[in-house]
Amino acid sequence: MVKKKIDISFSWTNGENDKRLINGEIPGGIPFKERKKPGKGVWHWTCRTGRGGAVASYDYDIGILGGGAAGLTVASGAARLGAKTLLVEKEKNLGGDCLHFGCIPSKTLIRTAHVYHLIRNAGKFGLPAMEAGPVDFRPIAARIRSVIQRIQAHDSIQRIQAHDSEERFCGLGVKVEFGVPSFEDEQALRLNGRRISAKNWVIATGSSAAIPPVEGLAETSYLTNRDLYSFEKLPESMVILGAGPVAAEMAQAFCRLGTRVIVIQRGGQILRNEDKDMADQIMEILTHEGVSFYLNASILSARNLEGRKEVVIKEENGRTLTLRPETLLVALGREANLKGLNLEGIGISYEEKGLKLDPRLRTVHKHIYGAGDVTGGFQFTHAAGYEGSIVVSNAVFHLPRKTDYTFMPWCTYTHPELASIGMNEKRAKAAGISYSVWVEEFQDNDRSLAEGEEAGRIKMILNEKERPIGVQILGPRAGDLLGEWVAVLNGGVKNSTLAAAVHPYPTFGEINKRVAGAWLSQKIFSEKIKKGLRFFFQLKGRACGMDEGGRKE
Repeated sequence: MVKKKIDISFSWTNGENDKRLINGEIPGGIPFKERKKPGKGVWHWTCRTGRGGAVASYDYDIGILGGGAAGLTVASGAARLGAKTLLVEKEKNLGGDCLHFGCIPSKTLIRTAHVYHLIRNAGKFGLPAMEAGPVDFRPIAARIRSVIQRIQAHDSIQRIQAHDSEERFCGLGVKVEFGVPSFEDEQALRLNGRRISAKNWVIATGSSAAIPPVEGLAETSYLTNRDLYSFEKLPESMVILGAGPVAAEMAQAFCRLGTRVIVIQRGGQILRNEDKDMADQIMEILTHEGVSFYLNASILSARNLEGRKEVVIKEENGRTLTLRPETLLVALGREANLKGLNLEGIGISYEEKGLKLDPRLRTVHKHIYGAGDVTGGFQFTHAAGYEGSIVVSNAVFHLPRKTDYTFMPWCTYTHPELASIGMNEKRAKAAGISYSVWVEEFQDNDRSLAEGEEAGRIKMILNEKERPIGVQILGPRAGDLLGEWVAVLNGGVKNSTLAAAVHPYPTFGEINKRVAGAWLSQKIFSEKIKKGLRFFFQLKGRACGMDEGGRKE
């Protein structure tokens, strides 16, 4: 690290910008401050320097480890603001797990499975019953690859491929390097045999499937989310360890395509972060479609067995059961990709779930940040993008900004979908918050009836001040319907405003208006108000000779 003496001024003469570097150079990202105004129309600025007038010189203003959603957000934001930026990715492509092994391929597969499911259930829509043929997984995998390539082609951030990433990102001012980095000290790391320093570092290396310490599992050829989308043929049977969002989505998708699916869950509920009534309805739907569930079951061992897998589990009643599926999918959560970075060597501690960070996403070294799955919190692409923006604000803008996850939305893309934001009943009880629940069923929504999408409900949680603090939607297009509540909750919009807003008819979105209106109706049609109005109108007599209960007056 080199120290340079610098003498920098910035002049503004006669209202025109005239930037002049008087003696030395301006490292990107160093803040300026006004020194004095010697004359009309002229400002003199000087650079704040370190001790003794010296300022540290680094190879880059900011270095980012990881080319997923968080890393790309920081890299593009920092470079557009003028910071000299380095982006390091260990894989051969940028885009991260979401683009290549997560959100995009899984949603493409889910859509394919849904279309196949509709074909097999054509009779429910008044069409001739259709016998769908067996599934060839190769064209499905080809379509998944095609969708990934199209997204790379049109997404201004994630379109970058390995052969041209340096050229395209260079246009933004980002240097892209591929390789496995390791910190040498808190300002520099070693990459491909070279030492590289940066004023700020961002760790955005993502996460991988967590593998439990089950006897024989490490030697068993199991699958994770990285292996699901390139089958040569559809598996005849599949055991899934875990019952979180990935497990639930893939269980339904593969079951609809014709795979016999068994889900093993350690707890007594699938989707454990959701309210039990909502999760149980998802499980009921999946069970009806053919997925088998073993709840409160522990995994004793696993091994390869003559082209199949053998999984031994212990059921809730203590009985052991041996399963022999063709494929075994491990979907038991995620662990942060932090090993091999030598974080211990520079004094940064971490856990399996992720880094220890302050609300501004800083480690113990205030110039080293974490973003994305390594934070150990909400492991969603949209959360990673949000955290990336927090880092840009703190590290590049030097504007202190803290994270706020109060109204972070998420969605599980089963059919029907289950989308959530803010508090649910489970979290409200745990936090000791007084609340009320307002529910509307999709079976009472006209569009749902027309489309045969009657399963599900919306739950609105109000606090004691009758303000909405959370919403859960189980139903068709729930993730899209949640967008209205993202605006309502983050924007402090009153419930009455949503209830009064005109929604087009017939749409699924009317259910948002109805649940907000249910609360408002109780206020408008309270017994006190109705009693007063009845007295006023009864002076003229009733138009009909019966009361509200249908009884003659």
